[in-house]
Parts: sequence; structure tokens; C-alpha cells
Amino acid sequence: METLRVLVTGGAGFIGSHLVKALVKAGHQVRVLDNLSTGSIENLADVLDAIEFVRGDVRDYGAVESAVRSVDAVVHLAALIDVAESVEKPDLYFDVNVRGTYNVVRASKNVSTFVFASSSAVYGEPIRVPIPEDHPLMPKSPYAASKVSGEAFAQAFANQYGFRPVILRLFNVYGLKQSMFYAGVIIEFIRRVSRGEPPVIFGDGEQTRDFIHVSDVVEAVMLSLRNEGVRGVFNIGSGEGVTINRLANLILKLMGREDLKPIYAPPRPGDIRHSIADISRAQKELGFKPKLGLEVGIKELIRHNVIRVE
Repeated sequence: METLRVLVTGGAGFIGSHLVKALVKAGHQVRVLDNLSTGSIENLADVLDAIEFVRGDVRDYGAVESAVRSVDAVVHLAALIDVAESVEKPDLYFDVNVRGTYNVVRASKNVSTFVFASSSAVYGEPIRVPIPEDHPLMPKSPYAASKVSGEAFAQAFANQYGFRPVILRLFNVYGLKQSMFYAGVIIEFIRRVSRGEPPVIFGDGEQTRDFIHVSDVVEAVMLSLRNEGVRGVFNIGSGEGVTINRLANLILKLMGREDLKPIYAPPRPGDIRHSIADISRAQKELGFKPKLGLEVGIKELIRHNVIRVE
């Protein structure tokens, strides 16, 4: 793979910081654009000397245009990602996720590849599971709607400018360095059990989710950059579903706290019932193959004392 100049928006965040390190390790030139609202410069501490860091906001077109200048590829990760928060603050999610994405793709007229981090939330409540990429898009929250809009802008500007669009619909990503602001259910369960508190399950716990380790997501992005003939939309998940009840019981078992019984709360607005990825297209066209199983990934988080992770 040739050396690329890559801009990563949101590169100081959870997924972004893992990706930046992988890009540096692979010998690419990396520029990061991040406003550090939820990301942390500490996430990039061991590669700061090897990258160009620009503190800026995707809502600021001038900052975006400057950051995109002279790069070969853009990986757009910067976004707000809390479904419940998006219901409470739809204007904020429009500004950051819709206008921000519009700014990034509009500024990307001279890049060769544009990778957009979308979400499984675009599918809404699925009519069939596992969910294929041609499933109807039925967003249930402003967050989900913002990702549908982002996909549309990426496709529209790809048609206008001629860059290669790769849209990755990420399922439930977890791993080290997940932000305290948007902790996923796995980290939240571990954190509570670490304090001797039972996991809190919203709804009856029989809803299913497809959990994918951040290292596998990073590999999907690297494959997207590497495979120059690939374009379009790809589901990135494990291809396996797990109920939240089973997840809670697994974490309690691995942490030796099966005496703590989960407690149940009302379902959260915007949540969906079942979500499992059909990853056959990503396997066939991207060469994507998830490597880290859920139990191994959870053990890693427990071992690194995730309660201290910011």
C-alpha cells in the first residue's frame, strides 16, 4: 500500500485515536482535526510527534477547508453519538453531525477517498435480521437521522467531485479509551460492577446488539483505504447478536460478582429492539473479518481497569 496523507476528523476520540496509531504504524502521514470536546489529546500522547494535530471544529468551514488541504484521503469520524442526548438536543446534533459532515465533504473536492463513519442506527427497527445494507433506512432518533443525512452528502459530493466514497455503518463499537461522555453499555456495566453496583438494564434486556471491538473497526477503515476498487456502503459488526441480559450476566461472571443481580429501568427513547449486522458484503468486497471475540474483548477491558479510563 502506498504512503497516504490522511486527515482523520475526531482523531483524538475513541475510534479515532486507535485509527491514528494504526495509520502511523503503517507509515502514513496523518493530520488530525479535533476540537477536544469529547476526545483527549492524551489519547494521542505516544504519536503526537509523528502526526500533525489541528485543534478545530467541523462546524467551522474555514478550519475544515484548511485541514483537508493537500491530503489524499479523509476519514470522517467527528460526531456526537448519544441517541438519548440527540432526542433532547436535536439542534446540536444537526449542527455537529449534519452541518459538520456537509462542511467536511464539501471541502474534500481534491481527495481520492472519503471514508464516512455512519451507524447501524440508520436502519431503525429492522424488518429482518441480520440486517443487510439494502435494508430500508428508518431512523428513530435525530442522531440516526443525522447519519442518514451524512451518508447522502457523502454520496452526493462523491458524484460531484469524483472521490471514492466508503460508508461504514458501525454497529456497537467497544474497547479501551471509550469516552466517559458516551460510554457504551459494556463499559457502563463494568464500571458499575467495579463499584459493587448492579448493572442497570433499560427495558426487559431481551433486546439484541452486535458488539464489535474497536480494533476490528480500525481494520475495516484500513481496508477501505487500501482497497482502491471498493466503494459504497458496508456494515461493520461481528455478525453475531447478544441479548443485553446475556451481556450483563457474562460481565458479572467474568468479574466474579454473580451476586449482583441486574436492575431494570424503562426503555430509553430512540432505542431499537434488535440489531445484528449482515457482514457478508464487507467480508466479500473489503476482505473484512472480525478477529476479537466478545468475551476476550470484555476481559481486556476488565484487565485494564476500565473504570479509570477517561
